[in-house]
Amino acid sequence: MLETIEKLLVLQDRDQKIRRVQGELAHLAPEREGLRAKAAATQTQLESLKTRAKQIESDRKRLELDVASKKQQIERYANQQLQTRKNEEYRALAHEIDTCKADITKIEDQEIALMEQAEQVQKEFSRISCEADETKKSVEGQVAQLNQREENLKKALAELQQGRAELAAAVEETARARYERLIKSKGENVIVGVHHGVCGGCHMKLPPQILVFCMAEQEIINCTNCGRILYYTRDMALAGTEE
Repeated sequence: MLETIEKLLVLQDRDQKIRRVQGELAHLAPEREGLRAKAAATQTQLESLKTRAKQIESDRKRLELDVASKKQQIERYANQQLQTRKNEEYRALAHEIDTCKADITKIEDQEIALMEQAEQVQKEFSRISCEADETKKSVEGQVAQLNQREENLKKALAELQQGRAELAAAVEETARARYERLIKSKGENVIVGVHHGVCGGCHMKLPPQILVFCMAEQEIINCTNCGRILYYTRDMALAGTEE
């Protein structure tokens, strides 16, 4: 194999490893934020239930005040009954008293409904609270693992990048520049083998003359279709040369 090709393959392998590690690192932050958002969601549920419980208690106290107010009205109407001597006025006051008693019954029914709601909210709060604790522990554990993974990847990336410059410097300048241009336009796989007479990158059939040049291993040969740099080793079939 042409020495320049060998060096480019080493450089390409290093670049591919660097990009893979960078890709893994790029996914860690969103994954970590997703876990934290999951934990935050259960806390939001708890806060919502706390707010609901406070509202129910506030409504219940308001109803208690309404009942107390109605009882005061009843007492006032009863005193007025004792003071009046007119049957019509007495009956009117009795009607007001009955209305107040009916209102109290309705209010007490509302209080019972609120007490039932408060009980359900408390049960739901206890359930969500347990879930929140479990979720928090789980998320903390997973985040710790991600943090450790991030630390390991950063260390690995630093080690990979450390020798990359030396590998690149070892490649002849013209070939290295061609490689860098292909990386920008084609992505990470730009030094490709020839398999059964086709380019290992675009998988298009190569002209017989290109195959002959590849076998000669005297110069850098590019695919006539995609421009990738081709290389040949003896274990690669070159069926196209037989045509």
